[in-house]
Amino acid sequence: MKAHNQPQLLTSAQAIVKCIKIEEIPNVFCVPGESYLPVMDAIFDEPSIELISARHEGGAAFMAEGFAKASGKPAVVLATRGVGGANLAIGVHTAYQDSSPMVVFLGQVHSQFKGREGFQEVDLERFFGPISKWTIEIQEPSRVPELVQRAFRISQTGRPGPVVISLPEDLLNKKAEMVFTRAAVKPAPCPSLREVHEIEQILQEAERPVVIAGGGVKHSGAEEELIKFATTFSLPVLSAFRRHDVFPNNHPLYAGHLGLGGDRTIVDTVQGADTVIAIGTRLSEVTTQDYSLLGRDQTLVHIDIDYETLGKVYPPDVGVVSDAKEALQRLTTIEVKPKWTAWSIARRQVYVDSTLTIKEKETTNQKIISILQNRLPFDAILTNDAGNFAGWLHTFYPFNQKNTYIGPTSGAMGYGMPAALGVKFAQPDRTVVSLSGDGGFMMTMQELETAVRYSIPVISIVFNNRMYGTIRMHQEIHFPYKKIGTDLGNVPFSKLAEELGAIGFFVKTPKEFEQALTKSMYVEKPVVIEVESDPEQISVSSTIQQIRDRSN
Repeated sequence: MKAHNQPQLLTSAQAIVKCIKIEEIPNVFCVPGESYLPVMDAIFDEPSIELISARHEGGAAFMAEGFAKASGKPAVVLATRGVGGANLAIGVHTAYQDSSPMVVFLGQVHSQFKGREGFQEVDLERFFGPISKWTIEIQEPSRVPELVQRAFRISQTGRPGPVVISLPEDLLNKKAEMVFTRAAVKPAPCPSLREVHEIEQILQEAERPVVIAGGGVKHSGAEEELIKFATTFSLPVLSAFRRHDVFPNNHPLYAGHLGLGGDRTIVDTVQGADTVIAIGTRLSEVTTQDYSLLGRDQTLVHIDIDYETLGKVYPPDVGVVSDAKEALQRLTTIEVKPKWTAWSIARRQVYVDSTLTIKEKETTNQKIISILQNRLPFDAILTNDAGNFAGWLHTFYPFNQKNTYIGPTSGAMGYGMPAALGVKFAQPDRTVVSLSGDGGFMMTMQELETAVRYSIPVISIVFNNRMYGTIRMHQEIHFPYKKIGTDLGNVPFSKLAEELGAIGFFVKTPKEFEQALTKSMYVEKPVVIEVESDPEQISVSSTIQQIRDRSN
């Protein structure tokens, strides 16, 4: 009999930690709370797990989400009752929309106090139901291994996502005979022979096919299989929103990124196709340009591990429930002679031309991205916050290596820096850089102290234009000259970083930025590089005045 199957007399808290250990998860993120102190105590007694205590539950949840993306393991985050749960809900929502495996443990009021509006009481199962894969409150100590291990399995199988477990305060110190099973094993369904044959027939008739690749390719580690599939059949590949590193951007078949503020010619590539093969993408609002990307006259092959994703936005001509790697391996064996090589070459050139046209403007932000490209190690991992500043990253930084980009498809502000901390825990030997605007960075800047306290050497770049830039852009589009609520005060981020024990740089020019970045890469401390940004240059393609002129 396996060791895990031997009954062990443990408290519920000890059993929870045992489940985390079985999954080989080395870091647990939290803001401490009295309702789950026994769990923290059990972590103290388990040398293989380190507790990371954050300054805010939202920051802790973003750290966990970044860890999940960078490690491929389910992340674990803990908080207390309704108030802590509400604070970390933004990270749960991000994990849900980004399909990131996460298990959330929330302390709950004593079982005898439930339903009386006890101190900080919230019905956590109902609260988190719409933004999680599964919610459960554990009532019986003997069921802790069963339900917690089920939670880990649910979080990482099918379409990954967050699972929320409510822990009544009186449960945690109760003992029972606990029986554990092995760590979760992720199923890898594959296409049927009929489905492979149908796709083969569709490609035989296609004249202008394209591939849209999303996070499912990354989750299954299928980047090499995607390259082989695309190369075998000369298929243009576009990456879904904020999945830039799913396919090498310098590959002759890469045709661009379907995201916010992208060049119109990239969208034309998809709309001009007669056949679209969507792999591991839910065809989100942003990827599909407000659900306007595909037309009725196009043939859609949609491959995803989650059956509920198929047909949610566009009904597929062939819908396949499959792991991306398994599907790509089988599709590479079909017999199709490409007759669209000229189409593929032309769409690649359209992508190249679109970036060259914008490059002629040579803004400071563009030069900064070029410096990052030239100075960072080839395997550096970049995270980004929400905001218009990310447009320069998305347009000009070439993600030529897999697993080098992590961004929130949920569009959550405050994500970039705490996510970078989680990434660094998952990949300690790699350079990790976050990019944020001043609005987003200020939302979770307190986690810089967490970085200092745990000696997490990440580089945080803050583009400071003293405004909520994205909202200001939309404000000027719809209500030109009538700015309200979008201006911000001047925050000395570099000086605050130094006060918190990090290293701070304030730069105004690309040359100063390059000097600061070079120094940052050789220190073992968190670094903040504050970039004074021109508020007039509101986006990659437009100034505020240009937007106003177009609105007249």
